[in-house]
Amino acid sequence: MIFYIADTHFGHENAIRYDERPFADTREMAEGLIDRWNRRVGEEDTVYVLGDAFWKDGEDSANIFKSLNGHKRLIRGNHDKLRRPLGALWESVEPYAEIVDGGTQVVLCHYPILFYANQRHGAVMLYGHVHSTNEWRLIEKWRRELRKLGIPDRIINVGCMMTYMDYAPRTLTELLEADAEGVGEREKKH
Repeated sequence: MIFYIADTHFGHENAIRYDERPFADTREMAEGLIDRWNRRVGEEDTVYVLGDAFWKDGEDSANIFKSLNGHKRLIRGNHDKLRRPLGALWESVEPYAEIVDGGTQVVLCHYPILFYANQRHGAVMLYGHVHSTNEWRLIEKWRRELRKLGIPDRIINVGCMMTYMDYAPRTLTELLEADAEGVGEREKKH
């Protein structure tokens, strides 16, 4: 099975406050993210992390990485430094990718792309980077504008802090269901 997630920011104290994450500190955040990840992801599953996985590249981060189930592939974000030891652990590292998941083309990038490959032919665009901020709300506004123009807008934020993500990797099916229900448009305002 294939899963997706972005912006876990392991070890990043400011991410807790910035996203209003339900964790007291980075240790508790790491424990919570690892537990939620491993309850969903098996050893043979693949997880695409769409950037900003770890704040630091030290042994602590490498140990967290090794405790996460599955084959881990990174779509590099602006905070992914990728020095040793962490950088060498990923199965792949790319700035952008296009894959097929269950017959659906999926465009993967840390940054949102409003006009993406095969958009008019059923492709889905998954991204992170903007968390649940005003920038994310602007993307949701642009999506509504695309709909008015008859342009497909299957553009989904997979940041772990989104309510439909609940700090755990999700499948494409789950993401499409949450998007169809309009869950993203009802995100809390900061």
